[in-house]
Amino acid sequence: QVQLVESGGGLVQAGDSLRLSCAVSGGTFSSYVMGWFRQAPGKEREFAARINWSSGSAYYTESVKDRFTISRDNAKNTVSLQMNSPQPGDTAVYYCAAAAGCRGLYASRPSGYDYWGQGTQVTVSS
Repeated sequence: QVQLVESGGGLVQAGDSLRLSCAVSGGTFSSYVMGWFRQAPGKEREFAARINWSSGSAYYTESVKDRFTISRDNAKNTVSLQMNSPQPGDTAVYYCAAAAGCRGLYASRPSGYDYWGQGTQVTVSS
């Protein structure tokens, strides 16, 4: 059974940095696409970033591009999201997600992912 466990959330001041990690277990992930989504209070879950596990190619939503970096560590089976210069608008619960293969147009939608972590709260103060 695939399991995703996030860690690294917390309270951070705007302009600082924060690193989220997702420990992945229970499968072989070389063909997976890993994503980070976020959900602010009263809002729908939205895509932040994704990475193709085998190639390392990454894609970001426009609002986090050039500030956030997604990466994966094959040896440790972890996916990370480095958040640089976070802003109050980045405050949300952040979720790690896994898709067992390429999902085309659904790669940036929650419905395109098969497995989810429990989420980790990120609060950015001004």
